[in-house]
Order: sequence, then structure tokens, then C-alpha cells
Amino acid sequence: MPCSLALLLVAALLLGSSWACSPSEPQAPSALRYSEDARKAYEQALESFLDRDWEEARNQFLEVRRKYSYSQYARLAEQRLADIDYEQEKYAAAITGYRAYVTDHPADEGVPYARFRICKALYAQISDTVLLPPQEERDQAAIVDAYRELHAFLADYPQSKWTKEAQFMLVTVTGRLVRHELYVARYYLKRDHFEPAAKRIQYALTRYEGSGLEPEALVLLAETYMKMKKMEEAKAELRRLLEFYPASPFVVPARAFLKMLGEDVPSLPSPPSSVPALISPPPSASSPSPTSPPSRTPTTPGAPLF
Repeated sequence: MPCSLALLLVAALLLGSSWACSPSEPQAPSALRYSEDARKAYEQALESFLDRDWEEARNQFLEVRRKYSYSQYARLAEQRLADIDYEQEKYAAAITGYRAYVTDHPADEGVPYARFRICKALYAQISDTVLLPPQEERDQAAIVDAYRELHAFLADYPQSKWTKEAQFMLVTVTGRLVRHELYVARYYLKRDHFEPAAKRIQYALTRYEGSGLEPEALVLLAETYMKMKKMEEAKAELRRLLEFYPASPFVVPARAFLKMLGEDVPSLPSPPSSVPALISPPPSASSPSPTSPPSRTPTTPGAPLF
């Protein structure tokens, strides 16, 4: 019996030795190696993006997102995939991609960029073409959506590097919405529906401030009041125009209406030497665009491309 026990012990020792000498199992890559591989894959995809090879870039970014889903480069790849749709003028798809990014990563530092690009894509959808009726005669749903997004973006990020461009887009969009309201008001006026016409103009003036169309709206409102026999209300709107918009061309019809209503209108002041612009122009072609594609500067971990 002792001999059998000794043989068993020797066999166990030999078996343990064979296990110790067998090749070890493959080890999972370290966190550092994982991050480095993700960076290289992202930069390779970015090269295709900057070369405007959209299909190749899309496939590569999809691979980055799939293979390195726990790295920051997966989030960057999501943004670039939406950028590809935007660059190909697939604005609806781009908006869906950016909004998914904002929803999935609400605290990420790339959210301001994604939200601005939503504004850009919505703005790009508002197109003028000879094949379609004028903007004020069309459905305003897309313009209202752009207006809301731009307002929310500027409220949340008043000092971002995209603020100036967002402000320009907001003024343009606001002007289009006011133009639509005035179009509807004139439609009612032609049919002698004075009350709804006045309400549309009042709504435009109170809801959409800063459109640059206030003088035109005030003259139209005064004219509507005159047709409604509300002469004092008409005078009040015309005086408001003269007080707050003295440099507007609509001062001329406003003065004519006031004289027609028996008002003593003072003579026009000397024209100012320069009239400040109502809105800032968009970024010039010579200046770098804040939304141009990411540069070819190598990306390092912790420095995402926004």
C-alpha cells in the first residue's frame, strides 16, 4: 500500500510538470496596446476621410467603432460617419447620426460640435431653387426646426467657436420665418380679412425678434390698422418705426401715411455717415472655416478632433 501511494505521488508530480511546461494561453492585449491600435486605425480612416474617399472611410470608421468600442476613437468614428453623410449632402442621415451621438454621449466633450453640425445640416436643407416656389410660400417645418436648434445651441454655448456662424444662420432663418408670416398676412389683406392679417404680423414681431424685417412689418401692420379704421393704432406703429428704425427705407412710406393721417411729421435728419450692419457676414472664404474637415495633424489620445 505505501508503494502504491508513492507511485501516485510521483505521477501527480510528473503531470504537474507537464502542465507547467505547456505553452501559455494567449494573453489579452494590454490597455495601452488597445488604445494605440485604436488610434492607428482611426488615423488610417481619417486619411481616407481627408482624401474624400467616402466609401473607404466609412468602412474604416465602422471597423473602428466595432473593434474599439471602448475607446474614445469609437466616439470620434461616430462623428466622422455623420460628417461623411453631411459631406455627401445626405443631410437627413447626418442629422440622425449627430443626434444619436448627442443622445448616446450626453456628457461627452464632442456634444457641442455634434449639435452645431445638426444646425448646419438643418440650415443646408433650406434651399432656394427656381424649380420650387419661394420659401415663404412653402411648408416651414424645416425652417422652424432649424430655428429651434439654433436658438437652443446659442443659449447653451454662447461663447463657442461656432457662435458667430450660428448667429448668422439664426438671423437668416428668422428672416425667412418672418417673411412667411408677412406673406400670409398679405394673403388675408387681399381678401379683406383684416383681423387675421393683423394677428399674423403681430405674431411675427413678437415671436421672431432680430429678423431685420421689423420696419416692413410695422408699415404693413399700420396699413392693416388703417383699413380696420384703427387710426390711433396705425399712428402708434408708424411712430415706433420712425423712432427705432430711422435709417430704414420704410421711413418714407411711414412718413407718407402719417401725413395722410394728419400728423405733423418732422423733416428727415441728415443721413448718417455710416449705418452699422444689422448682421455680421458669414466667415469669409479666406478665413478657415470652423467646420472644415479635421486637419492632418496626428491625433493623440486625449485630444479628439472637434
